[in-house]
Amino acid sequence: MQRTDVIVVGAGPTGLFLAGELALLGVRVTVLERLQKPDPTIKAGSINVASAEILDRRGLLPAAEQVQRRLFASVGAFAGRKNAFASQPDSHEEGPRERATHRFPVAGHFAGMLFRNELVDQGDPVLAGHTAAANGILVPQHDLELLLGEHCARLGVEVRRGIEVHGVRGADANLTDGVDVDADVDADADADVVVETSAGAMTAGWVVAADGGRSAIRRQLRIDFVGTDPQMVGYQAVADFDDPSGLSRGWTWTPRGIYAYGPIPGRILVARFGPQPQDRDAPVTLEELQQAIRDVTGVDVTLNGLRGRATRWSDNARQAQSYRHGRVLLAGDAAHVHSPFSGQGLNLGLGDAVNLGWKLAATVHGYAPAGLLDTYESERHPIAAWVLDWTRAQVALMRGDERTAQLRKVVGEELFTVPGVMNRVVALTSGITQHYDVADKITDESESAAPVGSIAGDVTLPSSGGRLADHAHDGRFVLVDRSPDGRFAQAVRPLEHRIAYVADPAHTSPPSLFVRPDGVIIWATSPDSASSDDAVLNELDTAIRRWVGTR
Repeated sequence: MQRTDVIVVGAGPTGLFLAGELALLGVRVTVLERLQKPDPTIKAGSINVASAEILDRRGLLPAAEQVQRRLFASVGAFAGRKNAFASQPDSHEEGPRERATHRFPVAGHFAGMLFRNELVDQGDPVLAGHTAAANGILVPQHDLELLLGEHCARLGVEVRRGIEVHGVRGADANLTDGVDVDADVDADADADVVVETSAGAMTAGWVVAADGGRSAIRRQLRIDFVGTDPQMVGYQAVADFDDPSGLSRGWTWTPRGIYAYGPIPGRILVARFGPQPQDRDAPVTLEELQQAIRDVTGVDVTLNGLRGRATRWSDNARQAQSYRHGRVLLAGDAAHVHSPFSGQGLNLGLGDAVNLGWKLAATVHGYAPAGLLDTYESERHPIAAWVLDWTRAQVALMRGDERTAQLRKVVGEELFTVPGVMNRVVALTSGITQHYDVADKITDESESAAPVGSIAGDVTLPSSGGRLADHAHDGRFVLVDRSPDGRFAQAVRPLEHRIAYVADPAHTSPPSLFVRPDGVIIWATSPDSASSDDAVLNELDTAIRRWVGTR
């Protein structure tokens, strides 16, 4: 049987990014994917700011910016609205990065209510600290998969396509009937996990199921997938219309549901409340899509054909009760599903991957501090639960009845017209407000410009030049030492193979920062504190031992 350190099941964005993270840190990883080639079906149309920053920290932002430029060029007249999303989409074609002109990208919607750029205060420090990735968010899911596939190829990741995964078993388990077997995967056993596939058995020390919402592995391991049943059926496609003139551009509510036409010519998303199809696995026919569009829009459209494949989805919202079963972990849609509005699932999966990658690598190599891998679930499970509620709230506001329409009017015309409210909703949707409990002592936000547990965002390094993200491309921790004499260097020197040290002495008193590979701040000095204080050094040492280890 073939053997590797980690097998990742699923070559979607979550699986590919996770594989890249593992490979960066010297882990042998194989990706198994049932599809013969990346799926071109239209899915999420963009990523959020937190996801763009994930790409930035791995040196992939220029490629994302190039995708955005191509997108603007392809949508014709819609490109005239590019400043609503990013300030200078061509700013990186030549010369150095001109960050001063960047603005926080105001793109997206809540329950079909578009965010209003003019109501967003760009001076808000929460938003102003996350502008570097502004020109790399309009990356459709298919383009992202291609981008990440190239990234994995450069790192030597083996991606094996056309392979169906039937299930997993431990050293003493018998796999006799596909996914209906109760597998026994022992986290403490010396034996590897066996993955049964259409190409034969493969073995690995660890397996990550990133195989989608209907994960065969999650089902086989009988991990409870709890949540709420669907109330709507949605369709998305790029279609050839005989005459689309009766359709409104953008988001439109109707008594039967909601639809969005554009901005890509022919792109239609339609969702209607009501019963689910009898066979949700059956391909979407042209007739089914046409009827759904007519039912929701009230326009008697005629479709002449499809460009690519139409997708069918629902607002089924569920989450795995556990993200780990022995040496098998869940990530992405295998761990949580919900309605696809705003592409939250794509972003949630990338967040899983960047959180899990370095923790699993440390575990594989044997230098992980005690309990490190457990923090994957304890940190990511609450984030996913929040996203599920966020999407449920949007679906509730999309109903076509009169009372919901009145509530939507209050939210859209009263609450969302308040600048502070719009700032908060934009920040929440962008993913930059994620926060983890990573320290024994929680730093109050008033004490530091970079509170411990938050995402670092756009950290400039005036003295040394560049940005913090420039030092994170290899997946290491980063310590930014802003003391005048570099007094924190000694604390990380024994672990320089896992910690990038950046001296950036400052005349003022911005905080020194210690940042995890996923961009989360795990230690910071307070601007008014004495950096020579033994307590500060002890806190840094505690953060190193808790998150990096001592080997």
